[in-house]
Formats: sequence, C-alpha cells, structure tokens
Amino acid sequence: MKISVKHLSKIYNQGNIVVEAIKPCTFEINDGEQIAITGTSGSGKSTLLHLLGGLEQATDGSIKYDDVNFSKMSQNQCDDFRLEHIGVVFQSFNLLPELTAYENIVLPAMLQNKKIDKEFTDKIIERLELDNRTNHLPGQLSGGQQQRVALARALINHPSILLCDEPTGNLDKKNTQAVIDLLFDIAKEFSVTLLVVTHDEKIANKFSRIMTISDGVLGGDI
Repeated sequence: MKISVKHLSKIYNQGNIVVEAIKPCTFEINDGEQIAITGTSGSGKSTLLHLLGGLEQATDGSIKYDDVNFSKMSQNQCDDFRLEHIGVVFQSFNLLPELTAYENIVLPAMLQNKKIDKEFTDKIIERLELDNRTNHLPGQLSGGQQQRVALARALINHPSILLCDEPTGNLDKKNTQAVIDLLFDIAKEFSVTLLVVTHDEKIANKFSRIMTISDGVLGGDI
C-alpha cells in the first residue's frame, strides 16, 4: 500500500501561542519500504506518526493510502481503516492490564467482530516467542515480553503498514537489538511497510531510508 502525503501540517493552539508541530511537508512511501523517522525529543516525529495512523487529525494537507484519501475521513472512519490496514506499536505499549497477553493480542480482531484467525494468531505468538506467556497479565511480563505482545497485537489484523513509536525506548541494549531485528524479520515475513520513530542514530542507520524532523521541518531522505 503506497502512502502519498501532500502539504501535510499540524498546528496546536496553546492559549495565545501557536505551535507548528509539523510544518508543511510532501513525501511518498512505497509499499514494503522500511523507514526510520528520527529527530530530537519534541521535534515532531511522534506527531507525524500519529497523523499517518489517524490518531490525530492534520491541520492541513492530505494523506492517501493508495487511492483512499485518509485525511478526509471522519474519526470513526479513520479508526475503522486503521484497525483494518495499520498496526501501531506505542512506546508505552498501551496494553490493557486486566486482560491476558492473548486477550490483548486478539483485541483488534474482537473490536471488528472478526472471527479470530487461529492459525495466523498461533503463528505470530510462536514467532514472537510468547507461547508460554499467553495467559499472563501484562504486569507479570518483562518489558521485552510486553513489547512483543504489543507487536503481536499490531499484526493481528494482517496490516499493510506497521507504525512503531520509539519501540525500544524502554528496553536495555540486548532487548533493543532483539526488537529491531524482529521488526525487520516481521516486515519481510508478512510483507509489511515499516515506519519506526527513534531518537537513536545507531538504530536509524540500520534502515534503508531515514527521514529526519527538526522543529517540525521534515528533511533527510524524503
């Protein structure tokens, strides 16, 4: 699924102060690309990811997924489209503490009243080495295990695009390398377009394409 972005911008009004979180930018992302979005804290990289995932509405400009004008949808339509086509992995994982790992993983399918694809679900759980953790609550899992549950949840609906916001921000060096390797493997195995927000240049340099943001201005390989 090709992503076409034109003149996209995001402005926040904080009292009398206008904050240009994302200044007008235009770029394209081809199906199957693996891209790092990098910049310092507060530069706008997470905002850009949220716009691409429909978690926030743009102030101006357009986002198209193939021929679908994502930016013209209502919030409910955005949510439905995201559940169907886009997987999101949040920095804080956003797992529901009262649900087991398995229940967290299949939640997106349940929200769409979809029949759970047991074969595919089992494949993801096995691939992410969560076989013996599915009945555990998030509080009973390590940070790395919670991250893998969040990744499994993002993949459960066979997304075309995977958006990851600082997926290694809470992990040690060993788990950081494991998660990055896993993301590349998953993207290749399931034919997913991968966009990863990171402030870590070493991680960014592992990607074939790097987009940089500084004070809301998009640069790098756009």
